[in-house]
Amino acid sequence: MSSLSRELVFLILQFLDEEKFKETVHKLEQESGFFFNMKYFEDQVLGGEWEEVERYLSGFTKVDDNRYSMKIFFEIRKQKYLEALDKADRAKAVEILVKDLKVFASFNEELYKEITQLLTLDNFRENEQLSKYGDTKSARNIMLLELKKLIEANPLFREKLQFPALKASRLRTLINQSLNWQHQLCKNPRPNPDIKTLFVDHNCGQQNGARPPQPANNFMGAFAKPTPFPPVASHTAFPPPSTNPPSALAGWMANPAPVTHTSLSAGPVGLSSAANPAALVKRPRTPPVNTPPVDYQSADSEHLLKRPRPVGQPGEEVSYHGTNHLQCLYSQDDLPKTVAQTLNQGSSIMSMDFHPVQQTVLLVGTIVGDIAIWEVGAREKLAIRNFKVWDLAGCTASMQAALVKEPGVSVNRVVWSPDGNLFGVAYSKHIVHTYTYNGGGDVRQHLEIDAHIGGVNDLSFSNPSKQLCIITCGDDKIIKVWDAITGRRLYTFEGHEAPVYSICPHHKENIQFIFSTAIDGKIKAWLYDHMGSRVDYDAPGHWCTTMAYSADGTRLFSCGTSKEGESFLVEWNESEGAIKRTYQGFRKRSMGVVQFDTTRNRFLAAGDEFVIKFWDMDNTNLLTTVEGDGGLPASPRLRFNKDGSLLAVSTSDNGIKILANADGLRLLQRYENRSLDSSRVPPDSVQKVAPGNALAIVNATAGSTTVGAERGSASVSMSGLNGDTRSIGDVKVRVTEESIEKNKSWKLTEIAEPSHCRSLKLPDNLPASKISRLIYTNSGVAILALASNAVHKLWKWQRNERNATGKATTSVHPQLWQPASGILMTNDISDTNPEDAAPCFALSKNDSYVMSASGGKVSLFNMMTFKTMTTFMAPPAAATFLAFHPQDNNIIAIGMEDSTIQIYNVRVDEVKSKLKGHQKRITGLAFSHVLNVLVSSGADAQLFIWGIDSWEKLRSKPLQIPPGKAVSPQSITRVQFHQDQIHFLAVHETQLAIYETTKLERLKQWVPHESLPAPISNATYSCDSQLIYASFIDGAVGVFNPETLKLRCRIAASAYLPHNVVSTVYPLVVAAHPSESNQFSLGLSDGGVVVLEPVESEGKWGTGPPVENGAVSSVTIVPKAGTPGSEQGPR
Repeated sequence: MSSLSRELVFLILQFLDEEKFKETVHKLEQESGFFFNMKYFEDQVLGGEWEEVERYLSGFTKVDDNRYSMKIFFEIRKQKYLEALDKADRAKAVEILVKDLKVFASFNEELYKEITQLLTLDNFRENEQLSKYGDTKSARNIMLLELKKLIEANPLFREKLQFPALKASRLRTLINQSLNWQHQLCKNPRPNPDIKTLFVDHNCGQQNGARPPQPANNFMGAFAKPTPFPPVASHTAFPPPSTNPPSALAGWMANPAPVTHTSLSAGPVGLSSAANPAALVKRPRTPPVNTPPVDYQSADSEHLLKRPRPVGQPGEEVSYHGTNHLQCLYSQDDLPKTVAQTLNQGSSIMSMDFHPVQQTVLLVGTIVGDIAIWEVGAREKLAIRNFKVWDLAGCTASMQAALVKEPGVSVNRVVWSPDGNLFGVAYSKHIVHTYTYNGGGDVRQHLEIDAHIGGVNDLSFSNPSKQLCIITCGDDKIIKVWDAITGRRLYTFEGHEAPVYSICPHHKENIQFIFSTAIDGKIKAWLYDHMGSRVDYDAPGHWCTTMAYSADGTRLFSCGTSKEGESFLVEWNESEGAIKRTYQGFRKRSMGVVQFDTTRNRFLAAGDEFVIKFWDMDNTNLLTTVEGDGGLPASPRLRFNKDGSLLAVSTSDNGIKILANADGLRLLQRYENRSLDSSRVPPDSVQKVAPGNALAIVNATAGSTTVGAERGSASVSMSGLNGDTRSIGDVKVRVTEESIEKNKSWKLTEIAEPSHCRSLKLPDNLPASKISRLIYTNSGVAILALASNAVHKLWKWQRNERNATGKATTSVHPQLWQPASGILMTNDISDTNPEDAAPCFALSKNDSYVMSASGGKVSLFNMMTFKTMTTFMAPPAAATFLAFHPQDNNIIAIGMEDSTIQIYNVRVDEVKSKLKGHQKRITGLAFSHVLNVLVSSGADAQLFIWGIDSWEKLRSKPLQIPPGKAVSPQSITRVQFHQDQIHFLAVHETQLAIYETTKLERLKQWVPHESLPAPISNATYSCDSQLIYASFIDGAVGVFNPETLKLRCRIAASAYLPHNVVSTVYPLVVAAHPSESNQFSLGLSDGGVVVLEPVESEGKWGTGPPVENGAVSSVTIVPKAGTPGSEQGPR
């Protein structure tokens, strides 16, 4: 809801209160959730109106929103329970225990048991903890004091406990002003108009001898002129020499907070401080968020909107009168909008930073703790480092304990030093690493700092007093400054009351300072001294916020997202310490914390709603959006290079897209040509590599880019990448020795009990019908299923305290989502029986719409409203498989019942090409945008390769059915590309097979036998292509290594199905989560959907079998640097 809509609710509340509509007032307070009336709440609590107490609270919070909310509801229900016991009403007490208090058992089972035992006592005061319980009235008063403290501390009630200061009858005043304005617009205004209704606009009508209306400029002359801003000089906080302009912090700096926050020094002061801290005396004030007004229009008022508006009338756009940034020299063409390169990182991207000098060198940090350096011009990974503690003995006990408890570590921030000779990495647990960088792949360890207790949330470099420093902040609510050369701690800044989320060091003239933001929304500023924070302001959104200056250092911006998903991008007025402008264009609920960056002193960019959004710094309206050819996550991470010609953007398939403008394309072309010339390797150098060691081959062909040596032993699989300089012969001998031991000890992981994995049966109140198709949304926050009765089902996970990402998980139940209209997405079935059809669907890259068919016409649905946008392709010859073109969302490949493939352009409603070759219906389609081909499969067990430039057939080959395997007439073949976009998986009831696409050569085959003897029903790659999930018609699921097609884990039906249906229900389809490689879901024959994950203690589905004879299988698939990930599994 917009700011003005919210204010309108307050005006209505005031009106209702003045008119004595008491019940309606409190109903609106509860339904809007804008104002929590503490007085009304107190009255209800003291009166014991428990149903009304909980109903009123429900408008503001739920039991499981956070720990404060849980405590509030617990105290209320406990009091209600004790009062029932005090009245000896055991039946009522039992009812409260079962219906109201049971929910808390899952959070504290021991407490619930203790509460239950009170039923056995004649007087619950016999319990020691309740011995001081007095009468009901005093107990309610005591509880009320506790509830008020909890409500005031609960962030969900922030800004909802104070009713805005309004003049009496404000709504009536506004209506009178509106009527006066309408009267002024009358053609023949009467002296004393008789206004009898508000339902239509006022109009005096024609009158003989009426006076003409006054000119508009006379009317506007009655308004007072706006008071100008006070001069900048009046806000001086750090008086510099008279020749210099005032400090940027002038308006921000105020008295330190009432409680003095100390700044501790760990050594001699080596950095400069402000010359006159005593001058920092000004009352802090929270800057207002200047939200543009919203017009409340009616159909009758359209003619008013067309009237010329008098100069200076409210609503007129105000231009920016600040520094001239040469706007005429910039255009949208300067924005990097063309996808020039795609890099395959392999893990979810957490942070990126371009080198300050070598503008095509990109530093990347991932969710699994890896860091990599890319030369994006050549799509070449110059170096990679996996997370490891360099000196475990030197770490604190808390750090060691954290690693033992949960060894998984993520990168939170990577950043280059100003000269590019160093870079720093902040990890999610305690540690900061810095490396020296000498170009190419020459990366060497420099410093390991056990910096914070908990996560290190941000890291930056700064040069106070010409001394290079590292600044860090963390979960321990502290900011620290370190000597970048020696690692010695110089300053510790304390004062935040919540984990510090980001830091922004800067300088103006001779003043060096640091802005910091915490997850409670507080912004503070620090000088390099011991005087504590100089600023205490609230950031819009009151949650995760980052701050950044324009490249020339003259303009300050911040971008943040609230817990409710509302995002804010604002520019700050440094001289006032207030918000200058708020940029528009974010969706109401962003799916994740929005990231942003600035470039060319002109443009802002933010990742939101699966696209990149751009703004001109001087205009609050959205300038343009870029989809980047699709495949972006809900809130992509992004980073400009120094001159703004390149923009790195994270993708939903664990890759990076490099967007470029014309200058950037020329820059990349220059580096690509240079790289091709310098990296060619003589053929004989490849022959020296041990046969079958695919990773070694990659390292050999990388020439001089092999990473230098690091401390610690390296695993064989990372031999070249971690700097293992032993000869290939040495490595091979070691593998052989180790493999003998591993072969003796390795066992297949068997999961047969529900306790051996985490599973979640999705809630469903719709008619049961077998699940024919299943897919996760690209954002990973929902699962979409198509049942055999032609009805779609969409389950959405909500973001809350138990599920901070809002992504699909087994730990939180999702909602079977439907729009307010209650309609279902139901496919056209014409005269066909949907149970006999071949259902199919394809989801757009931004999750906005789904194209689907169940034997009738193809339907295009809006995913938000479930409304049918259009239908096409009426039978006969129904659609049997759908796949979007990788470069153009308007083009879709449609596999047909008559064995053809139609290339259809949705925009012009035209079939562009019809591909013929198969003998039976099409059962699978998959595009490779690396090879520019389409792979098709059919019920005829044939595989075809088609070129997508000319749509000509390139190759074909029959699927090789294993000898002795009977094939049912209804058997189908599915195809899906590996993340490298060169190899693909073919799935048939008789086999899993890996093919190399260009030669259509089968590299590996697995046939059901032994532990998994039943026919295969479906299979898919995991999101990172490191696993294959296959389902079988006996209910079992197999997890395979894609390199060898060897089974690593077998999941029996009894692990996820109730015992009474194990023998009759089985999975028909399997889908892999788009970003969690160890999560997948099953669509079942009884209409159910189950999500599966390994137990947290394991974190993965078993371990892969050891390599045989010391060599990696000859079909090991090594992704090429720079290739994007594959799409999700077969539809």
